[in-house]
Amino acid sequence: MNALTRLDRLENLFPEMIRRFARPMQLMDGVELPADIRVDINENDKEYLVSAELPGAKKEDVRVSIDGNYVSIAADIRKDQERKDDRSLVRETYRGSVSRGFTLATDVDDKAAVAKLEDGILHLTLPKREGVSSKLLKIQ
Repeated sequence: MNALTRLDRLENLFPEMIRRFARPMQLMDGVELPADIRVDINENDKEYLVSAELPGAKKEDVRVSIDGNYVSIAADIRKDQERKDDRSLVRETYRGSVSRGFTLATDVDDKAAVAKLEDGILHLTLPKREGVSSKLLKIQ
């Protein structure tokens, strides 16, 4: 079984669609601003490796929380652009928040977890908690 529960994707299909329609992509001077955090999640025997796109976010504006096997990522994004033309100075500003949460198959060792933000990509290394294993019950 992979890191994400397959049933969760079906159960969350309609709320996810509604959330995306309620928060459409915005354009600012031809620059597309994120309406959501896009993630890639990989798993090996010891840890989960997560890459999340957070363009425009600074590390002090990013919050990651871990509660057992639930991981939440939130960020405040500010995009300020200045441009001069012949007669005036125009300043266009975007400020907003994005967030994303997901459930993993096993609990995460939050004390050994590592987060790094490089070039708008948040890299999370989430070690699996030792001693936690799932048990498959035999049907009688």
